[in-house]
Amino acid sequence: MQQENTHFKFTTGVVGYPILFVLLNWIVFWFEIRFGFDFNYLGIYPRTLKGLRGIFCSPFIHADISHLWHNTLPLLILSAALFFFYHKNAWKVLIMGALLTGVATWLLGRPANHIGASGIIYMLFGFLFFKGIVAKHFRLIALSLIVVFIYGSMVMYVLPIDPKISWEGHLSGILTGAFLGFFIKTGVPTPKLYTWQEEDYNEEDDEFLKHFDENGYFIENITQEEGIERALNVVYEYKPDTKKIQEEEE
Repeated sequence: MQQENTHFKFTTGVVGYPILFVLLNWIVFWFEIRFGFDFNYLGIYPRTLKGLRGIFCSPFIHADISHLWHNTLPLLILSAALFFFYHKNAWKVLIMGALLTGVATWLLGRPANHIGASGIIYMLFGFLFFKGIVAKHFRLIALSLIVVFIYGSMVMYVLPIDPKISWEGHLSGILTGAFLGFFIKTGVPTPKLYTWQEEDYNEEDDEFLKHFDENGYFIENITQEEGIERALNVVYEYKPDTKKIQEEEE
């Protein structure tokens, strides 16, 4: 059986980096509250030169405590899943995904300051879902289903159902995640190949299949190439009970 060329890996970064991302968001929010700042103007303002700075700043800025709290758990869980299941591509997905999501929001968004980490969250959601399906790896497919089960309701927010929500950022994120899921190939775990799935597999050389005839019936004794029957030989050895014989003689 062929071994996987890439393995899932648990490292300190699987927990450490997601906690760091969340902590940075809380620190920025605390700084705003503590010192009376308002960083909303640093969000993505579509199709303006100043609005481009929001591509780098907006993921760390939130409107209020409710906005921040609703983004905390999804960001923590989905980024941890990214670093565990795709540790070789995690930073590539995160950096490229954040940049592409920001650019797409800048191009598609309404004239307003788009802030929050939800664009990245939707990007992670899209990547984890589509990459699991494309990779055809049973663990990654299971991960895709779990992600949908927990966060599937987020999909409705890629539509303009609430004017206060940046649905453009959500849509940009999920489309970016899907794009990366289809086009990032290297460093992704591949499913195990069993003997019968290999290209050079030959049924006639399979020792297991030799125990079945052309009708699928099990053959207890199979013959070797020379035509000599290989049967199970049972040899019995008799050992007399010397202690019992001695007792009888006495």
